[in-house]
Formats: sequence, C-alpha cells, structure tokens
Amino acid sequence: MYSEDIYEVVIFSVGDTKAGTKMGKLQLKNTVDNSILNCILWEETLNRFDPKIFRTGNLVRIVSATFNERYNNCLVSALELVKEAKLGLDEDQREKYWSKLQYYINKIKKDDLREFVSKQFSEHEKDFKIMPAAKLMHHNYVGGLLVHTVECAEFAELNLPKFAYKLDEDDIYAACLLHDFGKLFEYTINLETGLIDYAPNFRETWISHSQYGFSVCMTAGFQKVAKMIAAHHGRAEWGAIIDLDGKDLEPELYLIHFIDNLSAKFGKINVALLEKNENL
Repeated sequence: MYSEDIYEVVIFSVGDTKAGTKMGKLQLKNTVDNSILNCILWEETLNRFDPKIFRTGNLVRIVSATFNERYNNCLVSALELVKEAKLGLDEDQREKYWSKLQYYINKIKKDDLREFVSKQFSEHEKDFKIMPAAKLMHHNYVGGLLVHTVECAEFAELNLPKFAYKLDEDDIYAACLLHDFGKLFEYTINLETGLIDYAPNFRETWISHSQYGFSVCMTAGFQKVAKMIAAHHGRAEWGAIIDLDGKDLEPELYLIHFIDNLSAKFGKINVALLEKNENL
C-alpha cells in the first residue's frame, strides 16, 4: 500500500506485546476528509524511525503499508515526513502565559492562600512552563499544562460575575490554578521529539495528580480548595476522589469540573491553531 494522501499525526504511543516486544500504535487523520486511520508498527519498524516523525501534528505520507481487514488497521513499514509540527509553545509564548498565570495568582486576596499558590509555582517555574497537560487527550505539547491552567482561570473570571450565589472567588481561582498541578510530576516530555510519557516513579507514591493536589492543599489547611480538586474529574470512574453524583455537594465543586472539562475539550485542537490565535 502506497498513499499520496497526506495524514496528520493525532496520537502515538508505544506498548508491549504478549511476546515481550515493543509495538507502536499510531492514529492518523486524513487531511482531505478527516477520516481516521489506525496504524500498527512492529518493533523492528520502530527502530528504523527517528521518533520525531511521530510528533502530534506532523504531516506524513504512507510509503509502505498493508491493511488488515480483520483488525481494521494499517500495518505500516515506511513513512515519509512531509511537514514537521511545532513542539508546542516557544519561549516567548511561554513567558506570555506565565505572566497571565501571575495575574490570576495576584487576584487571590487572602494573603496566606495567595502566598501558598505562588510558592507552588515559583518553586517549579522551569518545569511547569514546559510540561504537557496530558499524554494523549488534551494540551499534549510543550507548555500545554501552562495553557490549560491559564484557560481554567480565564473561564472562571468570565463566569464568576454571573452567579447570584456568593462563591469564594479566592478559593475558585486557587482550585483552577492548582487542580492539575500534580501533572508536573506525573508526565515527562522529550524536548527534542515532543513525545510524552508517564513519569516512571510517580505512581509508586501517588494514585493520581488529583490525589497529589488534594493532599498538598489539605496538608496546608485549604480544605475547600482541596475538595474542588478532588471533584474536578466529575466521576469516580474518571478519576474523581469526590463523585459529583453525590448529594448535597457545594456548587463550586461542579463549577471547577465544568471549567476543566471545557478547557480540555477545546484543548484537543492542534497547537498550530493555538499559534494562529495568538497572532490575531
């Protein structure tokens, strides 16, 4: 199989087969009709490629492959890189988002809470500026966690004036800023290839990034912020510590969940589109 079609790399991951070898799973999107093609690459094929070719957003052409009708996927043996995607935010863009982050930290009026939030970011500034917000689902690029965090604070700022119910805005902003802070330790990103993986030792200590954020805030005495972080995934099966199907829950628990979900849904858009919007 040879295709003149140009495909965009959507998702790439490497796992283990039952035989103990490596297998790559590659999802491609046809740039003409947006159809999705699921591909498999065996270990010997993976070893021939520069990992940069699998970067999310890359444009590629299939040079050699066979289609497996039984499994409805394509066994790829050769790819051609047509256009390399950006790794994510460049240094100037990261600095702009970092300045936005500081703006929202400073909107917190309670001195002890503002100082606590500020300390978390100042101690990890270098790493936080480059970390992705996920491996596959959303904001999965250099600086993605920074973008997602700022977006959540922006959504809160837009919506808080609309509520007649009096919410503690300081707690809301703190939860928006810290709800995914544990991802700083949950993921790794290769700044040469853009490929993202799970940090090898994170789950030896923590169950999830939500548990990390919840625990840190509870230990510091900010229980309301901790509860919002515990609920931000919405459902227990999605990783929430507090399930929003429960009764008599505080309204702000739902607010943080929906803000996070809204940013995550829009965060699936390619970083090239983000760059375009930044230049408007």
